[in-house]
Amino acid sequence: MTKRIFENTKTAFALKSDAELERAFFLFKLISIEPLVKIGTSVTNFAIKAKLPVEGLIRTTVFDHFCGGVSEKDCMPVVERMWEKGVSTILDYSVEGKDTEDPLDDALSKTLEIMDFVKEHEAIPFAVFKPTGYGRLALYQKRGSGQPLSATESKEWDRIVERFQQTCQKAYDLNVPLLIDAEESWMQDAADDLVEDMMRTFNKEDAIVFNTLQMYRADRLQYLKELHKRAKQQGFKLGIKLVRGAYLEKENERAQENGYPSPICASKQDTDTNFDAAVTYCLNHLEDISLYVGTHNEESSYKVMAEMEAKQISINDPRVWFGQLYGMSDHISFNLGKAGYNVSKYLPFGPVRDVMPYLIRRAEENTSVAGQTNRELELLRSERIRRKL
Repeated sequence: MTKRIFENTKTAFALKSDAELERAFFLFKLISIEPLVKIGTSVTNFAIKAKLPVEGLIRTTVFDHFCGGVSEKDCMPVVERMWEKGVSTILDYSVEGKDTEDPLDDALSKTLEIMDFVKEHEAIPFAVFKPTGYGRLALYQKRGSGQPLSATESKEWDRIVERFQQTCQKAYDLNVPLLIDAEESWMQDAADDLVEDMMRTFNKEDAIVFNTLQMYRADRLQYLKELHKRAKQQGFKLGIKLVRGAYLEKENERAQENGYPSPICASKQDTDTNFDAAVTYCLNHLEDISLYVGTHNEESSYKVMAEMEAKQISINDPRVWFGQLYGMSDHISFNLGKAGYNVSKYLPFGPVRDVMPYLIRRAEENTSVAGQTNRELELLRSERIRRKL
């Protein structure tokens, strides 16, 4: 029987000083008020576009809660403190995709540079990048829908492939597993094909390259099974990161506007069922699949723990990882770490101004996930009482 370990707030918030605990409580209280989030994000966007001097205020509040710093080096105190508590770090350069070539090449050099950094630090087991960090979303979309590319676009696509190739080659040479994020469904087909090509080349012995499946998409379980079949036939391993998905409203709105059926599951329950079924499928095929479970859902985490126990999979089996975002769900991450599971936090970093689109998305997501913010508040409240604050 899996122990219910996530109620332990002493372990969950061991790294937070009283002042940091109070700041977290204050921030989640704000995030729980939807109209405030809408106003706050508009004001912040305006302030940044107008180049108003708001970086100091952002840095000491929302940035320091959800991010590790402005550079890799800046993140190291956070990385080391988490490592002492059994929680690894994934450094996530969270500068959102740009559409011109220079920033795309910058994103490539940044990712390659971070990989060297990852290799040197046991506390950082994975590298990560986003496909739109390496190319324009519209180009992935055009490529994925099978439309012919112009000569210029073909050259541009070749550069995207080259960036993927360089990154995966380096991951392979350094033996650093590489998580590739999933994005909007309308660009994902081209990204999926590209990531599969990389797995075919670099995952012959071990899972080095990981693709991300967003299980709120109704078609992903079938996709996983078909991908597994191809991997077995062609002799490569799968790296699979499972998440529920981060673009719910955007996906439904676009489907409605363009008159096609939404790719998203009809209900939250369907998404949960889909997610759990994909976890079970991967755990049943660990000889071919390495699994990274990205979830803030306690019940899903307990189910993974229970299945590992039932299947006699060691709690620190290197093929099974849990992951949460920094600044959220500490009760899951730190209690899993203390219990000896492989668990990591995605630690966003980058210049304050450039990371703001990411932070705004985080706040909006938190507001739209029913119960997530309330649960954070309830746990923070319990810990404040325990510390007699």
